[in-house]
Amino acid sequence: MILVIDVGNTNMEFGLYREGGLVAQFRLSTSRDVTSDEIGLMTRQFFAVHKINHTDIKDTVISSVVPQVMYSIMSAIKKYIGKRPLIINEDIKVNIKNMYTNPGEVGADRLVNSYAAFRKYGGPLIITDFGTATTFDVVGAEGEYLGGVIYPGIKVSMNALVQNASKLPRVEVAAPDRVIGKNTAQSMQSGILYGYIGVVEKIRDEISRELGQKTNIIATGGLSQFLQSSANVFQVIDKTLTLEGLYIIYEESRVMKI
Repeated sequence: MILVIDVGNTNMEFGLYREGGLVAQFRLSTSRDVTSDEIGLMTRQFFAVHKINHTDIKDTVISSVVPQVMYSIMSAIKKYIGKRPLIINEDIKVNIKNMYTNPGEVGADRLVNSYAAFRKYGGPLIITDFGTATTFDVVGAEGEYLGGVIYPGIKVSMNALVQNASKLPRVEVAAPDRVIGKNTAQSMQSGILYGYIGVVEKIRDEISRELGQKTNIIATGGLSQFLQSSANVFQVIDKTLTLEGLYIIYEESRVMKI
C-alpha cells in the first residue's frame, strides 16, 4: 500500500492506495506546532480502525505548501511507519511543463492537481481548488501548466466579514434554501454562495476568452461540496484529485526508473 499526504494551510489529508484504488482517507488540522508524535499516533490510530498494519506501507509520498510542519511529518513517518517519505518536487518531479515566469512559485499541490486533472479529463481545462485560498489553475491542450488565479478562500472571506463588521455573527458556511435571506445568517450564506458562483463563472469566462475557446472546470478541495448545489458551474467535482494525483505521479516515477 502507498500512503499519500497532502499538507495544506488548513488541513493535512492522508490517503491509502492499494492497486490503484483509494482504500481509506482522513484529515488532520494543519498546526505549525504539531509534533511528530501527534501525527504518528493519529496515523497509527487511523491504520488500526481500518485493520491495516503499518508494515504494509510500501512508500509514503508528501506534497506540502507548509514548510513549518515538514520536519514533524517527516519525523512521524520515519518513526511510526519506518519509511523515509518521498517529497514532491524534491524526490519526485511532477512531469508537467510549467509556464510560470518563476516556476518555483507554484505550489506543489497546484502542479499535482493540474497533472492529475489533465491525465483524467484532458485539456484545456481549469482546476478550481476550494481551500484556504481558492485557486484557478489553467492547463493547456497539451497538458502544460499555463498559470492561474488566486482568490481569497470561502472561509477566509467569511471570517474577514465577521471580524470587520461588529454586528455580523459567525455563521456556518452552508448553502441557503433561497437567494433572498430572511435573517442575517441566511443573508450571509446567500452572499458567500452566490458571490462565489459569480466569481467562478466570471473567471471561467475570462480564461476561456483569453484562450480563445470554451474551457471546462474541474472542482476540488475541502470546500468544493459547498458549491455542489450549483454543480452546473463545474463539469466534475473531484474531491480526491490531489490524493489521486500524488498516487499517479508516484506510480509513473517508479515506471520511469525501471
